[in-house]
Amino acid sequence: MTQSRKQESKQGSRHDGTRATYRSRPHDIHNLYVSLKQWRIFHAVIDCGGFAEAAKSLHLSQSTISYTVSKLQDQLGTPLLRIEGRKAILTPEGRALLERSRNVLKEAVELETFAKNLGQGWGEEVRLVVDHNFPVHLLTRALSKFTEIGNGAAHVRLREVPTLQAEDIVRDPNVDLAISERVPLGYLGEPLTEVEYVAVAHPEHPLMKLERELSSIDLAQHIQIDMGHASTTGKSTSGGPKQMRRWTMNSFDTVVAAVCEGLGYAWLPRHRVQKYLEQKQLAFLPLGDKHAHKSVLYLIHGRPWCITPAASRLAEVLRSYAAKDEDQAIETVNAV
Repeated sequence: MTQSRKQESKQGSRHDGTRATYRSRPHDIHNLYVSLKQWRIFHAVIDCGGFAEAAKSLHLSQSTISYTVSKLQDQLGTPLLRIEGRKAILTPEGRALLERSRNVLKEAVELETFAKNLGQGWGEEVRLVVDHNFPVHLLTRALSKFTEIGNGAAHVRLREVPTLQAEDIVRDPNVDLAISERVPLGYLGEPLTEVEYVAVAHPEHPLMKLERELSSIDLAQHIQIDMGHASTTGKSTSGGPKQMRRWTMNSFDTVVAAVCEGLGYAWLPRHRVQKYLEQKQLAFLPLGDKHAHKSVLYLIHGRPWCITPAASRLAEVLRSYAAKDEDQAIETVNAV
């Protein structure tokens, strides 16, 4: 065959009369002689300790088990087992193939599960944008439950953002769900949970040494540390008073570290600073009945016109765990 003929033999015709080149793949040129069922029976013989036990476990006749394993060895051209009395002992070749074949069966089972979940709407990726002040314990529990009921078929791409960025990101057409203090114009947001913010500072901060209830004038003379855009001025994103002497940082851990060092005060979510308060690294600012305030976080569908089944299920799980957390908080307050 000439060189041009060889090239033509690798090509197929297209609808427009031109030739399309196809590259062969391994599964196009190799025939598979061994079935998954054969590997499953082989595993049962090893795991159950013999042909008779494997037959009972799989509800097959012992002759079927023996014939299948014998045919498997013939097709592979290598001995997998040797019989010693009533026991089937793995050969070195059999041991090597056992581990590889277990991975093949595992992949096959996962593939079938994935295919079934696709039909139930679990095959999509859910893109979730979360305000960084959303309680972490609620988020992790909800994601764990979502993974459990979906058998791990749906993937979650999570992004935590400062409050001021949440509105911008929820406008991204690829975002499925968002949890934010702000609901962008044109979107519907349902209240999901409340976050309590408290004013805190180091116990030795100058504001603490005034030994009286603080005023807005007192606060204005000291640095407020917060998270958000560096270009933001005016009212704090966490609801504190207007503050011109403000340091803006993009990491919660850095904010806490700065406040613990006595560099300033901050309005921070109580659930995130509770341990620092208990360890006396931080203390409440004496602001009377204004030392704390609550802010609502909303659950927003980023693409309400094309909600995927997986996104809907994740939204249901988030609602459920937020409601449970609220009920527990009410019970705790009533108990006190």
